[in-house]
Amino acid sequence: GSARAGTPRGRATTTRTTARATARTTARTASVGRSGRPPARPARAAREPGRPERRQRWLIVVAGLVTTLFVAQLVNVQVLRGPALAAEARADRTRSSTLLAHRGDITDADGVVLATSVDRYTVAADPLRIADFEPRPGDLVDGEPLQEGGAVGIAKLLAPLLGRSAVELAADLVGTSRYLVLAKDVTPEVQRQIADLRLSAWVSTTMTSERTYPAGTVAGNLVGFVDAEQAGAGGIEASYDDVLAGTPGSRECEAGLGGQQIPTGRCEVVDAVPGRNVQLTVARDVQWKAQDSVDRAVSETGADYGIAVVQDVRTGEVLALADSGTVNPNDRSTDAVAHASRAVSNVFDPGSTGKVVTMAAAIEGGYADAGTQFEVADRYTTPNGQTFKDSHDHPVQRLTLAGILAESSNTGTVQVGEQIPKQVRYDYLRKFGFGEKSGLGLPGESAGILHPADEWDGRTEYAVLFGQSVSVNAIQATSVFSTIANGGLRATPTLVSGTTDEHGDLVPADRPDPVRVVSQETADTVLRMMESVVEEGTGSSAAVPGYRVAGKTGTAEAAGADGRLSGIMASFIGVAPADDPRFTVAVFLKNPRSSIFGGVVAAPVFSEIMGFTLEHEGVQPSTEPYVPIPTTW
Repeated sequence: GSARAGTPRGRATTTRTTARATARTTARTASVGRSGRPPARPARAAREPGRPERRQRWLIVVAGLVTTLFVAQLVNVQVLRGPALAAEARADRTRSSTLLAHRGDITDADGVVLATSVDRYTVAADPLRIADFEPRPGDLVDGEPLQEGGAVGIAKLLAPLLGRSAVELAADLVGTSRYLVLAKDVTPEVQRQIADLRLSAWVSTTMTSERTYPAGTVAGNLVGFVDAEQAGAGGIEASYDDVLAGTPGSRECEAGLGGQQIPTGRCEVVDAVPGRNVQLTVARDVQWKAQDSVDRAVSETGADYGIAVVQDVRTGEVLALADSGTVNPNDRSTDAVAHASRAVSNVFDPGSTGKVVTMAAAIEGGYADAGTQFEVADRYTTPNGQTFKDSHDHPVQRLTLAGILAESSNTGTVQVGEQIPKQVRYDYLRKFGFGEKSGLGLPGESAGILHPADEWDGRTEYAVLFGQSVSVNAIQATSVFSTIANGGLRATPTLVSGTTDEHGDLVPADRPDPVRVVSQETADTVLRMMESVVEEGTGSSAAVPGYRVAGKTGTAEAAGADGRLSGIMASFIGVAPADDPRFTVAVFLKNPRSSIFGGVVAAPVFSEIMGFTLEHEGVQPSTEPYVPIPTTW
């Protein structure tokens, strides 16, 4: 009773049932064993519980490997390849451009601009990106919102500013090109209007430069021009290109896809260094007068062309260097702008103006003086059998050395010059600048032709005495007279008075020291002899009212482009005021049809240009009277 009371009924029942089941199982097992059958397999043991710590270890290993790979890649990207990748990314978003250097101006002696540069723009598009363009708020065409996208939309916005048809422009904007030039030489005003359209992601404007020549044809043969790259290609533009060009700068800035500069991005700017100005010795008004005068002379005489030179005898500065029909550097419709000035490129025999060299050599060497007497026939035969004649028949004349120059006698000049040794004749021609470039520095200059004395044939050795068998350009011929007028000192001709420095101040150009050719006394004597040419001889048409004038007429053969003789060069070269020389003016006319004589066709042009120059430069009239030198005996 106490056991039943202390044990639950359910548990007692279970115990008895388990005992009975065990007894039955034991009995069956014993029975099988007695019958000879194999014993039954023991029951399968229960599976061992899982070990989570093992899985955790594997997960840690895998996670470690993955982490190591990420760290390795991070080190590779950030440390090993980091600088290269950063540089590549920076380069991809960096926009580079060249900052143009403003080309220096070319001015005349008074600062009047003859050549200058103005800002212009090249407008270009990216057709490949334009295909994705969509209208934006604020895009208006004729006051109405833009509806179309792509090339049509861009064209409608841009065409009115470029002065083009929107339909044609749209057709040009279709394609896969990344750079298409739409317009060049666009003014800053139009560029600002294009910028206001906010199309920089599709349309770019790049600043360029355009060279302009405000004076037009005035000094057009001197200033030259620039090519498409704004490099000097002729005249002063070419010879002083290194001074005028300046040094371009650069700009490298990080920008977004639309081309907008990233505010916090790197931006490096190297400023351009502008070119320096070049100031010429040319006086614009004198240059204009010289050009106008030779143009009219060519028209009136039927000459092929004309040249005029105005030079300051004291400094060698050229105030005017004029070609007839001078080109306008703004006009590129022909290649005429590329031609060198005839004043330096064309050569010709100086003719009778070359007799001045013979007279100076004879006096300086003591072979004759202004009053030395000669009997001068219209024909003269030299000891080696060469016969020379004057321009016209005449009886024997009793002329002094001054008279021979005044009458421009070839035969008399040969009589004077044959007393001068051949080498001495050559030496004086060389001293006066024949056979070498003048030093003016213009492109295309010819040095002329002066063969050595030992190469002269029997006729040449006498022909050089009166300006034949030797060739010069207009500057060389003019320089002879300036040398005489400057007391026998030859100053190198120059067109440039100086250049500006970085502060804009004028730095005078370096100039060689003058070279003495003949003595002051000899130069003064020859100058007085040249005055008699105007007062009493062949140059009377060169007179300038109020001023004493000394000069010489010339008629000689001229060479063509192939170097062969191609006609006549009529000339007059003179100095004024003769009592206090300031300027030399030279006039040359090629093949004048009205007359071949320089005293007839060139002397009046000289008078016109010299009179204007003296007035323009404020030169006072002559005060000392002309004292004649005896020309006959």
